[in-house]
Amino acid sequence: MMKFAVIVFPGSNCDHDAYHVISSMSNTAVKFIWHKETDLEHYDAIIIPGGFSYGDYLRAGAIAQFSPIMNSVIAEAKKGKKVIGICNGFQILIECGLLPGALLNNKNIKFLSREVCLEVVNNKTSFTHLIDKKDELLMPIAHRQGNYFADKDLINQLESNDQIAFRYKYENPNGSVSDIAGIFNSDKNVLGMMPHPERASESILGSSSGHKIFQSILES
Repeated sequence: MMKFAVIVFPGSNCDHDAYHVISSMSNTAVKFIWHKETDLEHYDAIIIPGGFSYGDYLRAGAIAQFSPIMNSVIAEAKKGKKVIGICNGFQILIECGLLPGALLNNKNIKFLSREVCLEVVNNKTSFTHLIDKKDELLMPIAHRQGNYFADKDLINQLESNDQIAFRYKYENPNGSVSDIAGIFNSDKNVLGMMPHPERASESILGSSSGHKIFQSILES
């Protein structure tokens, strides 16, 4: 049985969505972990969900990186455990240094809530191996600071190391450089992405594309 931890910060609002997806899968166990806890040793995978941790009062993810649980997230990631940060979770992973680059305000400076189409760039990882490169992935975005930025050297590094996970297809809604919607760390055990796979994991929601990501984690 694979054990998942869903980290909960003040302001998290997609934690129950992630919990629901994992709990509906066979051979899994999932538990909410409050941000003041410090132990993740007994979990196989960690989900940092979307929301507005600490109200985004300073900068999205900037305060959450100092929560006690993040020391454990960093330590477990360095051991090779799988970590996925979604939307605000992606922002937190960048702020704490587990992923490179920066997330800026969307190109129109407005909060965006809409469906997007993605293509998988690297489908040979524990997060993407069940996704065909021909698949078009439909899932929603809901963010204001989702404009991924990296300088030319970092983009070249991401490209050469196959660290780009997903790109926006047909339309780039927020201005991200190179149409980037998600990236891996160099070891490919940490994924950050702005779109919400947990909100696109059942056909009743209009798309089940996101379920392939969680199933990939389970079957990796």
